[in-house]
Amino acid sequence: MSTAYKPVGWNRNKLIYDAVLLCGVVAYILLYLKLAPLLSPTVRAVDTPILRMRAFGSLAFLLLTVVLAIGPLARLDPRFLPLLYNRRHFGVMTAAVASTHAMFVLDWYFAFSATPKLTALFTSNTSFGSISGFPFELFGIFALLILLVLAATSHDFWLSFLSPPVWKAMHMSIYAAYAAVVLHVGLGAVIDGSNPMTALSLGASLVALSVLHLQAGRREQAIDEAPSRIEAETGWVDVCDLSAIEEGLAIVGVLPEGERVAVFRFKNQLSALSNLCSHQNGPIGEGKVVMGFATCPWHGYQYRLEDGCAPPPFKERVRKYHVKVVGTRVLVDPVAVPLGTRIEPVTVTGAMSPASQTMPTTRTSP
Repeated sequence: MSTAYKPVGWNRNKLIYDAVLLCGVVAYILLYLKLAPLLSPTVRAVDTPILRMRAFGSLAFLLLTVVLAIGPLARLDPRFLPLLYNRRHFGVMTAAVASTHAMFVLDWYFAFSATPKLTALFTSNTSFGSISGFPFELFGIFALLILLVLAATSHDFWLSFLSPPVWKAMHMSIYAAYAAVVLHVGLGAVIDGSNPMTALSLGASLVALSVLHLQAGRREQAIDEAPSRIEAETGWVDVCDLSAIEEGLAIVGVLPEGERVAVFRFKNQLSALSNLCSHQNGPIGEGKVVMGFATCPWHGYQYRLEDGCAPPPFKERVRKYHVKVVGTRVLVDPVAVPLGTRIEPVTVTGAMSPASQTMPTTRTSP
């Protein structure tokens, strides 16, 4: 979190993240340029400028695949959460690599065009009625424009200015960019027809992303469809057994209208917050309590357990719910209190279970 908008709010985690990412980009390009000609006679036969543009083009596709895989991986296994914290940096790097690929294409194929390079790009091939000759470049241009827009609006200023729902909806267009890249690469492979690795890489990317998203979707669907036990007299929702909530962590329950609620246990006291972070609707309940604040695992936004408000000078707030313990069952009132309303945490009587006295090491905060 930051009290001011800066170009980049550098910290140790971001520096390490970006350094590793940049080193990976440089290593891939060097290995592609040096090893690919040695391993494939087809690659060895192409000119150096074409090899260079293919290196950046294949890397852009690989980076885009990884960007789309980070989300479901983090939902399926918390160990991937560190990749999620600064995923926007990953997206900006992807846009930069894709732009470099486009620049090399224009400089090689249209360097001596009688018309401006961009004009020549759009007008040199108009075979829209033929699959083998279709102007696949248009799909690449469409994908690049989306990536550039998302990179330009990745800063939190735009998220605040546009509002989280609008910003998030706009950034979901990355899937349209991926679809366009698949068409761009696929049609290009059909036209080229000399490198089977292109088709294999494309198929592997599609299969991997489809499987990951289906598995993550099934996990979320299982949570939403889990039957809610409702107390007949009061209508309160039975979330879980008290022993299921570990110290410093939360259990996520689903209220009758589909709203998810996170019940945190901290210093043997229970507090119930909305599971949706006000920053990007991140899953607060998948984070942990850090220095007394419920901390969203996506970007580290924090909220007081007693009123759901971010610590000053921040102004973010999430909904709060009443919680109680009946026997060993934890129940939540499905009706949220007004934003900012203070509710004292419910003290749990009795000792904690041994398993809950140590914090797990698989969850980390940004």
